[in-house]
Amino acid sequence: MTRDLVLAVHGSAVPEAGEAVARLADHVRRLTGAPVAVGHLDHQTPSLPYVLADRPGAVVVPLLLGDGYHRTVDIPAVASHFDCAVTRGLSGEHAVALALYDRLRAAERAAGGPADAVVVAGAGSSRPGGNDGTLTAARQLRLLLPVPVTVAYCSASTPAPAEAVARLHTDGFRRVAVAAHLLAPGRFTRALATVPGTWTVAAPLADHARVAGLVAASYAGAVASAGRRTASGVRVPGAEAWAA
Repeated sequence: MTRDLVLAVHGSAVPEAGEAVARLADHVRRLTGAPVAVGHLDHQTPSLPYVLADRPGAVVVPLLLGDGYHRTVDIPAVASHFDCAVTRGLSGEHAVALALYDRLRAAERAAGGPADAVVVAGAGSSRPGGNDGTLTAARQLRLLLPVPVTVAYCSASTPAPAEAVARLHTDGFRRVAVAAHLLAPGRFTRALATVPGTWTVAAPLADHARVAGLVAASYAGAVASAGRRTASGVRVPGAEAWAA
């Protein structure tokens, strides 16, 4: 029997956010063959508890780029009530940095040429370790780009994106791009679009194929682990291909 896969997402009042997550869910469904549902932590329905109540024993994949409060506290607490497995989130995964690189290159092509400096803009967190995903993505992006890469945060931490862009201009850079370390359109992406002095702003990541592959691989690992524990033989083949 195939276990349900539930994407735990923050949620947004912006309709485009739900559309991006729906595209991701469709892609993951094709990769895994599993029933895929979306549970929201805020702003949207259905809520995560509502979705899990109908799917006890599901695999919950936190669609979160940082290991803040949601990933470390409230998702595991909700999942435990319904005997659900929770995978790790997306923080620090190399596939995220590659998706960020793809989005940045697409934005640069649309703008007419490459940037001479890049700001990786994350959501921001005041929780210890909550910004590690953004910092890791920036470090990995530096290995892929021949230009300076710095970080900024849309809330809760500093510097703000406008400050980071202004500093780079002060240092003599003229084509400053912003790589959005964000999953879906929302108030943060709208704010980034208005930052003065940007050469281009890359699109968010949720519906990128590499993110879908990462989610599918996390699901496969959780199912295989549960199968080993229960000796039930349940497994999802092809995890290596999904992670590629």
